[in-house]
Formats: sequence, C-alpha cells, structure tokens
Amino acid sequence: MSRRVVRQSKFRHVFGQAAKADQAYEDIRVSKVTWDSSFCAVNPKFLAIIVEAGGGGAFIVLPLAKTGRVDKNYPLVTGHTAPVLDIDWCPHNDNVIASASDDTTIMVWQIPDYTPMRNITEPIITLEGHSKRVGILSWHPTARNVLLSAGGDNMIIIWNVGTGEVLLSLEDMHPDIIHSVCWNSNGSLLATTCKDKTLRIIDPRKGQVVAERARPHEGARPLRAVFTADGKLLSTGFSRMSERQLALWDPNNFEEPVALQEMDTSNGVLLPFYDPDSSIIYLCGKGDSSIRYFEITDEPPFVHYLNTFSSKEPQRGMGFMPKRGLDVSKCEIARFYKLHERKCEPIIMTVPRKSDLFQDDLYPDTPGPEPALEADEWLAGQDAEPVLISLRDGYVPPKHRELRVTKRNILDARPPTGPRRSQSASDAPLSQQHTLETLLEEIKALREQVQAQEQRITALENMLCELVDGTD
Repeated sequence: MSRRVVRQSKFRHVFGQAAKADQAYEDIRVSKVTWDSSFCAVNPKFLAIIVEAGGGGAFIVLPLAKTGRVDKNYPLVTGHTAPVLDIDWCPHNDNVIASASDDTTIMVWQIPDYTPMRNITEPIITLEGHSKRVGILSWHPTARNVLLSAGGDNMIIIWNVGTGEVLLSLEDMHPDIIHSVCWNSNGSLLATTCKDKTLRIIDPRKGQVVAERARPHEGARPLRAVFTADGKLLSTGFSRMSERQLALWDPNNFEEPVALQEMDTSNGVLLPFYDPDSSIIYLCGKGDSSIRYFEITDEPPFVHYLNTFSSKEPQRGMGFMPKRGLDVSKCEIARFYKLHERKCEPIIMTVPRKSDLFQDDLYPDTPGPEPALEADEWLAGQDAEPVLISLRDGYVPPKHRELRVTKRNILDARPPTGPRRSQSASDAPLSQQHTLETLLEEIKALREQVQAQEQRITALENMLCELVDGTD
C-alpha cells in the first residue's frame, strides 16, 4: 500500500479570518458604478474607497486607525465632474494618491496626516491627455513620480507627475478597450489584457509588443494578468463553458500554459492580487463571497491550491495592503479590505506559528518607500530593482515633517496649471509657492488647534457653572 506524500510548504496552512466588528469601517456608501476595478486602495497609513457622490465623483480617505462608524459628513476628496473609476496610492509617498475618472482626467492628491475640516477639492496636479474615460491607474514600482493610465480611447499614457508631462504614449497597440495593465517587478515591461482577447507583453520605452498570446482563455468575459516575481505571467479568465480559470504562462513560450487551474462556473471577473514575497496569488471575484489562494512554485504542477476563505456577504471590491503595512508579530502575510454595500471589513491571512519571534522565512526583505530611480533616468533606459527594507523591527511610516521633501519633489518644476490658479500665484517662483503652501498648512493646523481649545474651555466653563449652581 503506497502512502501519499504531502507537499512540504510553509504556506500550506495559511488561513483567513475576518477582523472583529469593531475593527471594520461602517456606514460607507460604496460606489455602484459598473466598472471592474477594485474600488479600494490601501497603504500603511490610509484606506481610500470610491463612494457614491451626487453631481461628480468622489472617494473617501480614512486613517487606518479610524475604525467604527464613519460620520456621514466626513470630508471627501472631490474634484472630478464624473464618477471616479480607479484609485491608486503612490508606492513612494504614503500621502499621495491618484484618481482616474469618467471625466477623462487623472488627478493627483496630497492627503494631510490630520483630518481635514472640509472636502479636499484642489488636486496638486491634473493630468489631461485621454479623450475618453480613464479606468486604469498604476504607479511605476521603482521610478519616482511615474504614473501609468489607460483609457477608453485604447491608449496607455505614462506621465511624469512631477512636471505634468507625458513621458510616453502607447497608441496603436490595442484595437479595443484595455481591461488590465500590470508592471513587472523592475518596471521595464508591461502586461496588458484587452477586449480583443489578447494578452500582450509591451516594452513601453521602445513602444514594442515583445510577446503576445491570442485567446489565452477561450471565454468571452474579461481577462486579467499579473507578472510573477521571476517574470512569468498569471492570467485569470473564462473557458468556453464559462468556467473560471487561472493560467501560468512563460513569456518565452506562449504556445501552451505552464499550468492551468479550472475553478467554478460564475460570471464575476476574478481580480488577482499577487504577493511576490511569498509567491501566493489571491483571487477575489466581484460579487463572490470568497477569496481563493494558490502558491506558485518551480516544481510541477507549478500552481498549488492552498485554501479558500469564505464568508456570507458578497464583495463589491477589494483593497490589498502592501507587505510593509502588515503586523509581523502575528505572522500576518496578507491583509485585504473587503467592500460590502455599506462597510469595509479587514480580512487577515495568517500562517499559524507558535513562536512570537520574528519569522525570517515568512518576511524576506520587501520593497520600501524609497524609489530606486528618477523619472528621467528610467525614461533614458535605466532599470533598477526595488529598494528593499527589512520588517524585523516593523515598519514605521514616515512622519509628516519628512513628507515636505517628497511633496516638494512632486511640486518642483511643475508648470502653471492654467485657470486653476490665479495668474499672480503661477507667476511666483516655485520655491516661494511651496513656502507659501507650507505656511498655509501650518496656519490651518494652528487654527484647528485653537478652535479645539476654545471648545474645551467652553465645556469646562459650563461644567464649572453647573458645579457652582449645585453648591448654591
């Protein structure tokens, strides 16, 4: 009698668990726009969610610690004249987020560390170059201030956010709507999927399609694709019988997939979230109530099913926390932010370990907030791997004081944005503008502090009056 050999893997027992009720974010009116983006973006400081907004597009930004019920008058980030379709945090500055909208524009916002008193309406820059809705955003993984956008005009534009200039425009590569775009680990290549059912690998600086595969999945529903750490590709799609599939491809041989996993029959598009540190792919279907996860290895069958996290409520969208935002003391290897109809619920993926010590094998050095290149260096042809940091002592987000330097990098050399500012402001030297904005921020913070102290003094005076009346 032969014994079945169990595959050895430290991730075989990864399990998912929803956070306690008091750790969720309640009373958020999640957007009902019919668009296959995740509607949620998260980093170690903030949670951003696209919300319903009358007469335009908006999203809400909450500090991670602000759990519980969200006040209905909580300030939003508003500025778009049509619904927001995608949002993405800058990987090199935790206070900068980009938003793309049906109004054909991309806006880049600086989010303050303190809670603003009113809606944030002025972006630090507006990028205009698409002729139709912009539905996809993705920051470059290693170069500072480089942002990619893809629109309904079948174009991909790569921007230098620091100057507001178009670095590259990829126009005639996609004959139909682009469904997904993903950078590889050093940002030298792009993987795109399109409504024409073709998976393409593009070198953006040469403006060439390096490799392509027609119909990687036979079904008619949209495809998604992400790069793995070693340069392979993972794609999600549908079979001819509408079964959802996960395929692993080697770009050097696009004839047959390295591995193909068939899952279930459902019409929800699978959103893939890939963790390069653990080589685990998490699949979240819109409208599903589960998260499936697989480990990708170098040994057959290459794609190994691990487990499924299931819950009762279907998900409207999903946010994926970067590795530096996780709690390493609890062996947490992934954290999702699941959007319900009116709330956001964290879901924590954990590897069970008995020791409380730092687990080196679970947490290799991971990309940190420092860029490896400047935008001009990347455009000139340089490539660099991400600058890695250790999580042994946990990750501490930079203080707001340090952000001024990063903010200056974004605002330096920025040309005047035309009618959005008065002529006198745009004529002033940029360093003076930055100093003025810094002073205005500090004045605003001081004013809020004075108001809070006045309220406290009034409350104490009322208490004193009550005590005096009681003794009389």
